[in-house]
Amino acid sequence: MQLQLQQLLPTYFNSNRIDSSEVWGKDLVFNKGEYIKIVAPSGSGKSSLTHFLYGLRSDYNGTILFNNQVLRNYSIEDFAHYRASSMSIVLQDLRLLPEQTVMENIELKRQLNPYHSPEKIRDMAERLGIGDKLQSKCRTCSYGEQQRVAIIRALMQPYDFLLLDEPFSHLDDNNSKKAMQLMLDESKARGAAIIFADLERIDFFPFTRLYHL
Repeated sequence: MQLQLQQLLPTYFNSNRIDSSEVWGKDLVFNKGEYIKIVAPSGSGKSSLTHFLYGLRSDYNGTILFNNQVLRNYSIEDFAHYRASSMSIVLQDLRLLPEQTVMENIELKRQLNPYHSPEKIRDMAERLGIGDKLQSKCRTCSYGEQQRVAIIRALMQPYDFLLLDEPFSHLDDNNSKKAMQLMLDESKARGAAIIFADLERIDFFPFTRLYHL
């Protein structure tokens, strides 16, 4: 399993951005099982990159390929399969359903393409310190609690690549480390890659490659 980036650059960036980036305008290959860290200061296109790889946006020049298939050529059905089986994501803006409970938000994702049993949700929630929040509506949870909900939700499905866009912005170091270890455990069990974009280097993420966006 591979993700290939060929001369990728957002349409709204000037071509001179290529000179200072190790990602934009370059030819890169991300393999299943790798841990990729992307250090991305504000305004450098961190969220754009994760959206491009997940197929949420296509306002870029260049090419993204998954297993030698061009993402731009995907049909709606292709993308549905891609996101259900090969690609999971923790979005910076989370996109939880505020009027649904924590359990409902996570279970909805699990039902789309189950990897875990329903009982695993409670196990993960306890591990991340939100076991008592499962029946609470998401809108009543703090942002840090919601981030942990989004992380657990992303782990409910099979995946070959896990995309992370600032997943710990509202978590302290202790809770960040717990969440990171859970994602590492789950990704190792799948033999999956993690592509982790954040504002700075995270020492407790054992990256195999580091890029500056």
